[in-house]
Amino acid sequence: MLNYLTTGESHGKYLAAIIEGMPSGLPIHLEFISSELHRRQGGYGRGGRQKIESDEVEITGGVVKGLLTGAPVGFLLTNKDFKIDQMPELVRPRPGHADLAGALKYHQAIRPVLERASARETAMRVAVGALCKLLLREFGIEVVSHVLQIGKAKVQEEENLTAAEIRKRVAGSQLNCISREAEQKMIEAIDEARRNKDSLGGKFEVRVTGMPIGLGSHVHFERKLDARLAASVMSQQSVKAVEIGRGAELAGLFGSEAHDEIFYDAAKGYYHKTNRAGGIEGGMSNGADIVVRATMKPISTLAQPLASVNMTTKEAEKADFERSDVCAVAAGSVIGESLVAFTIADAFLEKFGGDSILEIRRNLEGYLKQIHA
Repeated sequence: MLNYLTTGESHGKYLAAIIEGMPSGLPIHLEFISSELHRRQGGYGRGGRQKIESDEVEITGGVVKGLLTGAPVGFLLTNKDFKIDQMPELVRPRPGHADLAGALKYHQAIRPVLERASARETAMRVAVGALCKLLLREFGIEVVSHVLQIGKAKVQEEENLTAAEIRKRVAGSQLNCISREAEQKMIEAIDEARRNKDSLGGKFEVRVTGMPIGLGSHVHFERKLDARLAASVMSQQSVKAVEIGRGAELAGLFGSEAHDEIFYDAAKGYYHKTNRAGGIEGGMSNGADIVVRATMKPISTLAQPLASVNMTTKEAEKADFERSDVCAVAAGSVIGESLVAFTIADAFLEKFGGDSILEIRRNLEGYLKQIHA
């Protein structure tokens, strides 16, 4: 039901996105979209680029008098740090980046590759995700995130935190973390990496609350909701692993410890008391919170570069270095929220879709009556 496309380079004049398939009648709040973009720019360990840019988008189409019309919605972001044609060429590809494979595949220099492969592109995906969050909120669905780990510093995990509890605990955090004790250890780890001219990765969790039963499907692998979420989050720069629910931990459990028993209540229908499956069974939402966890590798650009090869001379040399973050896991959690929001919105419209908010609401209300009958 939903599609989007982004365009633009890291140091190009503009970044832009078009999202198709949004219903008419949805109020658009630019201040909310801007706040999401600013969240993406934050986080302890970010680099100097974030001090230059103050990301704001303008709407280029699909909105009249503050309401979506049902036409494709356009976003445009103007880069302040616009200097792509003056940027120096690179000849020593950075390990872990798209530099080498991209230059060889497209038979071109490294510069065009890194400009498009840059995580700067995610600014537009956050704008798209913010619009999807506005849609989901109309129907009581919320998407939140928090950082679980940076380097070896971890949060003592607590299961079944509500979205409201997560929002309350991360308020004022420099790392979108629910624990101030763990956050301080994370900051110390980032400081150590900075002193050593190194970088750090970590892990974050995205939680979706207010989910109806039945988004996604078991009938075709491409429609499985967990598969779609995994693909979407894995597309995020630096993400190397995605888990649903307890994820990898399930490998060490007995079946009696791994699955969520089913209960029924006349008022709320079928439900689970635990959520080890992360809200998805058989490729479909089961009514519990969707829980997605993503692991980000350390940033590939190092101030103390790793070994590489000069692509002009073929001689062994150190990789090129460009201004970079030390750690971007907090920003990554915000981006992950947006990707999850888009995927859930897509599945929601697939199930309850209509041309207008009014029609979608009618479809949802009818379905909810049906499954509680």
